[in-house]
Amino acid sequence: MGWVTKKQLERARAIEVLDYVLRNEADGYRRVGSGYRSKEHPSLSVDGKGFYWHSRKLGGRTALDYLTDVRGYGLVDAVCLLINESPLDRPQANNSESKPLPKKPAPKAKSPPPERKPFSLPQRHANNTRVLAYLQSRGIAKPLILDCIGRGLLYESAKFHNCVFVGRDENGKARFASLRGTLGGFKCDAEGSDKRFGFLLPPRDPDSDAVAVFEAPIDCLSHQSLCEQGYLPAFDGWRLSLGCTALPALSHFLEHHTGVTNCLVCTDDDEAGERAADKIAKLPGIATVRSLPPAGTDWNEGLLAVQKAERLQNRVYHGSERS
Repeated sequence: MGWVTKKQLERARAIEVLDYVLRNEADGYRRVGSGYRSKEHPSLSVDGKGFYWHSRKLGGRTALDYLTDVRGYGLVDAVCLLINESPLDRPQANNSESKPLPKKPAPKAKSPPPERKPFSLPQRHANNTRVLAYLQSRGIAKPLILDCIGRGLLYESAKFHNCVFVGRDENGKARFASLRGTLGGFKCDAEGSDKRFGFLLPPRDPDSDAVAVFEAPIDCLSHQSLCEQGYLPAFDGWRLSLGCTALPALSHFLEHHTGVTNCLVCTDDDEAGERAADKIAKLPGIATVRSLPPAGTDWNEGLLAVQKAERLQNRVYHGSERS
């Protein structure tokens, strides 16, 4: 039997079930009202407050509850899956945290756990034409897109022509990939992605003491576009995508960037975004400022809204000149 520490358990319990489902099982759910409903089990619903399986009168609040109660994982396996770490072979000597976790009774009906596969990046397409067209249609400037491609942070996948946003570790090795469809609403993480390594846009000054955190890579690009295009004041800090609203990417970033003491919290302007902002504000060692998009719920909606408003204003201005 494997072992995990108390800290590993706490990290796993901090992950919200909605974040887990949208990142790992999005294809198995459909949007219903403010939440999501399983396509396989129509009575199983998930929202920002947790999950509830109506036909089995089974519910919970965290991703850990979901994996153990719904997916049938053992507690140790569920913890390791959520934090992407391996169990300990034996308790560490003189370490009060390394205690075997009690077994949780399995639910009456189990779904077989999916196989855990090693991380690998999707195969690259010969060019990035569709990614360029898609991101430009979302208001992102071409030079910024090309800069990300040049840094190895973005490319177009060969099979489905998705945007592949890459997260790298301190040695430059790819450890995470967020996939975003260039047609339709597809989005998910590549299998085996380590959520500690989010999509990260570096500042001009590598010694910057500030980081801005977002829920998605396109929000990072949208915020930088708003700043570069003069809609927002300049911000020369790091821009980090959390991958929804879980905090492992920010915690890992701060551990390895000890000079960063200021955080601009740019999570979405909705209930989940506010909950994440509250959690970030409680992190030790950093001063936080909440920043909301100029319009809409997320930063890309804000970028598109201000660009549209400017176009309309220019039409009115030029129309008045002609009259």
